[in-house]
Amino acid sequence: MKKRLGSRSLALTALVVATAALHNGSGCMSYDEGLEGEITLQTHVEDWRDEVIYQVLVDRFADGDEGNNYRVDRSAMGKYHGGDWKGLEGQLDYLQELGVTTLWISPIIKNVDTDAGFDGYHGYWAQDLTALNPHFGDLAALRSLVNACHERGMKVIVDIVTNHLGQLFYYDINMNGEPDDRVAGDGVSSTVTHINEYDPDFDPRGIQSRTSLGEAGPAPVIFTYDPATNHVPPQPEVFQNPLAYNRKGRTYNFEDPDQLVHGDFPGGLKDVNTVLCEARDGVGVKEAMVDSFARWVELTDIDGFRIDTVKHVEREFWRYFTQKLRQRLADKGKANFIMFGEAFDGRDNLIGAFTKNDLPSEDQLAWENECVTDGRPLTGDQLDSVFYFSQYFTAIRDVFQLGQSTKRIEDLWALRPVNWGTEAMELGTGVAPSDMPINFIDNHDVPRFLFTGSREGLHNALTFVFTVQGVPCIYYGTEQELAGGNDPSNREDLWPTGFPTDGPTFDVIRRLSAIRRDSAALRRGAISVVWSSDRSGDEEDAGVFAFERAGGDAGDDYALVVFNANPSKDSAPSFNGANLTTSLPQGTELVDVLGDGQTFTVGAGGELALDPLAPQSALILVPN
Repeated sequence: MKKRLGSRSLALTALVVATAALHNGSGCMSYDEGLEGEITLQTHVEDWRDEVIYQVLVDRFADGDEGNNYRVDRSAMGKYHGGDWKGLEGQLDYLQELGVTTLWISPIIKNVDTDAGFDGYHGYWAQDLTALNPHFGDLAALRSLVNACHERGMKVIVDIVTNHLGQLFYYDINMNGEPDDRVAGDGVSSTVTHINEYDPDFDPRGIQSRTSLGEAGPAPVIFTYDPATNHVPPQPEVFQNPLAYNRKGRTYNFEDPDQLVHGDFPGGLKDVNTVLCEARDGVGVKEAMVDSFARWVELTDIDGFRIDTVKHVEREFWRYFTQKLRQRLADKGKANFIMFGEAFDGRDNLIGAFTKNDLPSEDQLAWENECVTDGRPLTGDQLDSVFYFSQYFTAIRDVFQLGQSTKRIEDLWALRPVNWGTEAMELGTGVAPSDMPINFIDNHDVPRFLFTGSREGLHNALTFVFTVQGVPCIYYGTEQELAGGNDPSNREDLWPTGFPTDGPTFDVIRRLSAIRRDSAALRRGAISVVWSSDRSGDEEDAGVFAFERAGGDAGDDYALVVFNANPSKDSAPSFNGANLTTSLPQGTELVDVLGDGQTFTVGAGGELALDPLAPQSALILVPN
């Protein structure tokens, strides 16, 4: 039977875990890493809707410092490959030419280095929230990257995780002091069960110990100590307390609310008990999360957080974390700090719920405010935005990849003012979340568009995310037509491409970035669907979708965007003699700024007659 850490592993109980931390040299806080402390914080963004975000998996983008290339194995997708912050800084010219204005970089926190044959190159296996991942550089290198971006007018968003820490302890179910992976039962007198003490199945009572005589109460939590793989007790010290975790085992049914919020993430990632605070419970989990992540802003002047796995954490935590972090940063001069979340789910009402001013019952709010010690009571505010996963499934996958009807996009958008927050958060971005979804095509959790889709379809989908309401987010390598499938195949190295800037998809993104930059309507305007179709066959408008961008915060600016998402036939915004109708007066001349500059004139009643568009193509029309 395989034990995760082998004979090198030294298991330590929670009673002596602090001693282990001292042996590892991490018993004291390590934020500054020898540099001076806080720097002057500034606000570097006017309106997040003006930005173009570029998601970077740091380990896979560019290797700028061979000095941090330990445990690098580029022959395996699940290992470290050597990318770092210095390499990213060296390619800022490339990114600016693409039209990028904001970098979203993968987590910076020190991770469990390797576990069960896979490395923590992605950053989601946190071990020490007070230290940086040495694979990517030190504090000087991170500050250098952030400063270089700010000098160019670019912003930096850092990925963070509050739901869980890495694989740092096991449940000693049989109480033998060793992490076992075994089969129990004989299949005759007892049921055969597989027991992995690092990753046992969810138990709503908490993981129970058991002996040959039966259950024996809650299983002891034992932290491991293996410096070679960085399986060492976590920092800050509060996370060395077993009470800081829910200790219910691995989630296997994500439809069960208890498992969804309180279960360990599959793979043994330990679920943090995020309702706890020092003032009320004597275990300062909430305070530690705010302190740890606010401190990295204070040391680097980064501009926002992308937050992982938000649907696995209680709303109570999001109210506390977002509000206390905004207040702390605003007091130090950092305003308009964005916080948007990732809920990997196609249900619009679920993902939108994290953006609402979600005021709980009076009793619940009073209970939550028992955690507040600064005299600034909590309100219902939560996140500024979330990844628009419902749009990813409905529009990017169903329409632009699979050629299904476009009416489903209009129907989805009609839900956003109901499902999402319609008021800006206090001290937040100043924009209602429903007006600022984060729009994407590819990311590190889904297959790349080109894994099954065409280049023409990709270009059409890119036009969509650059022109719809919200903020476009490009995954690194999309511009170089990387085409990997599911994780980890969608996490390819970018530097072997040589970073060329003359490829067709690079050019499309560069052009779309410029068009968007020059159009207040496409950045800040309200949106109104003027054509959608529930037809997807041979009908004349099958695959057509069109919307206007105007009003809102765009002033008098205007844009009309028309798509044919059909993969095989020409289609036009017309059906049974009816044509597309705009809000424009008769005689208005429009020019296509995406294509060859063709002009069109609006007819009586705002009607606009357009010739059929080629398969998987679009027009962006603005007043001439």
